[in-house]
Amino acid sequence: MKVAVFGRFYNKTTSSSVETLFNYLLKKDVDAYIETEFYNIIKAAAPNNNYSDFKTFDDLDKSFDLLVSVGGDGTILRAITFVKDIDIPIIGINTGRLGFLATIQVDGIESAIQDIIDGKYTISERTLLSVETVPENKDITSLNFALNEIAVNRKNTTSMISVETYLNGEYLTSYWSDGLIISSPTGSTGYSLSCGGPVITPDTNSFVLTPIAPHNLSARPLVIPDSTEIHLKVAGREDNHLISLDSRIATLDNNTLIIIKKAPFKIKMIDLLNESFLDTLRKKLLWGEDTRN
Repeated sequence: MKVAVFGRFYNKTTSSSVETLFNYLLKKDVDAYIETEFYNIIKAAAPNNNYSDFKTFDDLDKSFDLLVSVGGDGTILRAITFVKDIDIPIIGINTGRLGFLATIQVDGIESAIQDIIDGKYTISERTLLSVETVPENKDITSLNFALNEIAVNRKNTTSMISVETYLNGEYLTSYWSDGLIISSPTGSTGYSLSCGGPVITPDTNSFVLTPIAPHNLSARPLVIPDSTEIHLKVAGREDNHLISLDSRIATLDNNTLIIIKKAPFKIKMIDLLNESFLDTLRKKLLWGEDTRN
């Protein structure tokens, strides 16, 4: 098995997870590669740790069987920029707080890796959003997709912006707000949720439009089919605004045409047999621990 490991930090909250993971991969004689920047972070923080048996990578190809992300959900969002459209499954070790994507806890790392080696898992395919702009913006052209959401926000002002919105060419409304979130089902438990959007199960073929602090209190989140092509134009007191693709941010001039639609590929997430999205939802968000006998 050929495994890629990606992370962004090596500190008190991540070191035990990293060490447990690496030691078990070595024990199982897994062909493991560490993302180069992450390897350098570990080497600088813990020079006495000997991970010389691991190789490093800058890019991934189809020869990899798995990518392990060490961090929170934000680390997985970064990890997909390595995976892109080459169908490598991802699993996340959670060293953050609220993990809907990174679900493996420190005490479950060894058993999770063993289950994957033994083939005891399923694959959950996650829909992504893609974006194009007219005129083209070079900051987002090379990585023009997002797993959680694409959002437009005001920039350098306390004034609201107007987000003129069309669905499949038909005018919907102009959201007078701090911005607008277009969320995938995966992203429905993220930024959209914090702005009052609904939770959608990952296999739902829908997107959600969620206004950010709308001036008109009648503006509510809207669920639409994921086959919808969304066109946005922003106007406001400033000459430009922000667009974010998960955690990546670019600046656009006002009146830029923003075209958002379903990406032509999906991301594969590994689900262990003892976990499910509803179980994660119940424990982390809604109803607390399972009290059934």
